[in-house]
Order: sequence, then C-alpha cells, then structure tokens
Amino acid sequence: MAAGPTGVAVARSPYALRRAVVALAACAVLWQLGARLDDWTGVGAPGVGALPSPVEVAMAAGRVVVEPGYWISSALSFVRVMGGFLIALAAAVPLGLLFATNRTFRAIAFPVFEVIRPIPPLAWVPAAIIFWPTQEAAITFITFLGAFFTITINVLSGALSIDPRFVEAARSLGASRMTVFRRIVLPATAPSIVVASSIAIGLSWEVVVAAEIISGSSAMGSNSGGLGHFIWASYLGGSYDDIIVGMISIGIAGYLCSAAVRKAGALLTPWINAR
Repeated sequence: MAAGPTGVAVARSPYALRRAVVALAACAVLWQLGARLDDWTGVGAPGVGALPSPVEVAMAAGRVVVEPGYWISSALSFVRVMGGFLIALAAAVPLGLLFATNRTFRAIAFPVFEVIRPIPPLAWVPAAIIFWPTQEAAITFITFLGAFFTITINVLSGALSIDPRFVEAARSLGASRMTVFRRIVLPATAPSIVVASSIAIGLSWEVVVAAEIISGSSAMGSNSGGLGHFIWASYLGGSYDDIIVGMISIGIAGYLCSAAVRKAGALLTPWINAR
C-alpha cells in the first residue's frame, strides 16, 4: 500500500492494468451489443442504439489518425489547454495562498471572487469575443477560467486546513513569517495543489473543446481548429463515427494529461508518498 497525493492509501496491484483492460473490453462489448440490438430484435437500446458501433468507430479511427488535419487539431487543443492551465496555475496558487494567509485581503477580495466563480466559463464566450483581440486569446482565456477557480479554491482550502498549532509552535521558536510559509504552509498545501491541478487540467480539456465547438459556429471564426472544431465539422458533415473518435481522443488526452500532472506532483512532493 502507498499513500496517494491526497494521503489516501492506494493499492498498487500488479493486476491493475489487466483489470483496466478487462473493464474497457467489457464496455466495448456492451456498446457493440447495444448498437446492434435494433438490427437483431427491432428494438433499439435507449441512448446507445443510435450510436455507431465500436467496430465502425475503430474503422473510422484507422482512417482519421493517418490524416494530418487530425493531428493538427489535437496539437492545437493541447497547446490551448496547456496555455490556459499553466497561466491559471501560476495565478491561482499565489492567490489561494494569499487568501489563506492574509485575512484583510481575503475579507476584501474573496466576496468578489465568490460572485464571479459560479459563472460558467462558457458564459464568458461573448465577453471573450468582444474584449480579446484574437480568437486564440479568447479560447485560451476561457480555458484559463476553467482551471483557475478550481485551483484557487482547493489551495485555499488546503492552506486553511493546516493545524494552527504547528504555526504557533514555529513562531514561538522564533521562526519568521517567511520561514513559516516556506517550511510549513507551502509543504502542507502541496497535496491540495497536486489534486487541484489534476482536476483542473481535466476541466481545461472540457472547456477548451466546448469553446472550440462554439467558435466553429459563431463570430469567433469558422475554422478555429482543435478537436472541438473537428467534432463540430464531423457533426455538420454527418460523420457520426468521427464524432465518437473525437470524443475518445479528448478522453485519452485528458487522462494522459491528468496522469502526467499526478506524476509530476509525486516527483515534486516526495514527502507525501513517503508517509
């Protein structure tokens, strides 16, 4: 057993990969059965019968992945996600820590933050179109919003959950405010930063794809590129199997990015997994 980034024990079973493959295969079989149920019985499976079968999607994937446009779209979405996520990380972590360590600032700024936070990132699309000079800046800004609030709230929560007795003990021994921050507050908040980053980068993929879909059918431009535009163009063209290929591509990309963030967090905070 080993402690995960949240401090919860995680079993590292040698059979974990095998179980994951079996689970995915079972989902594919159920999907195939649901997609073909109408052909066999005349009654379609609710929510599944209208979907292309996994075989059709696999054939479409084999066709799509050899096209340069698919990889260009994937690269565009990845760049937008990383741009928005990294900017959000650089802004949200200091803000969350400032909220936690400065009561005066929190009393003044946090109410404004809480009013803005519930606004969905996609509700900012019209404002982004108006205020940002380019389409790329607008999409990156919307992606930034998808990650920013999640990271800030998690960092604030993690910092506020520190046992105040640790801080009082350090100060009684003569530690300065900077020493307390560097040796107590920051290490104790690190698990929250890792978890928040893992969640936020997944949200960034959700938001960027939705923004690209909107941009593909709005004044932001008729060809924004990205996997979102790929899905929208497939829908307009009636290529429903390509839509599923795009959706699966987003899922895989989001999973890999979240896994990479968790791995980086484990490397940067070795004291968490050592408990």
